[in-house]
Amino acid sequence: MEYEVLFLPDQKKVKVHPNTNVLDASRRAGVRIPTRCGGKAGCLMCKILVPDEERGHCSVPETKEIRKLGTSMMEQGYRLSCQTRITSHLKVIIPEDPFKAAIRKQLEAARNREPDDFI
Repeated sequence: MEYEVLFLPDQKKVKVHPNTNVLDASRRAGVRIPTRCGGKAGCLMCKILVPDEERGHCSVPETKEIRKLGTSMMEQGYRLSCQTRITSHLKVIIPEDPFKAAIRKQLEAARNREPDDFI
């Protein structure tokens, strides 16, 4: 039996065996999730968002993950991809890197300015 995982916003799908972690599934799908610790829940870089309706389709967070992310982030649906095991068909969201998001917003604002706005 295999489960399908859909990675948003890339719209990439991959089929994996039960209990595969999301980080490994992303690699198989060609979706980049940054990590520095090699999947040991040490760097917190591999955060993903699991929508409310999808939370029952993956493993329950263990104490280590809850401690790392904190209650607030967990309530928002954040998980560590290296710790989240797939237990059914699953849809996950890869959040935009905050630095890239800031640059993107600045570029969009610059594009939307009138030519007279520049000195």
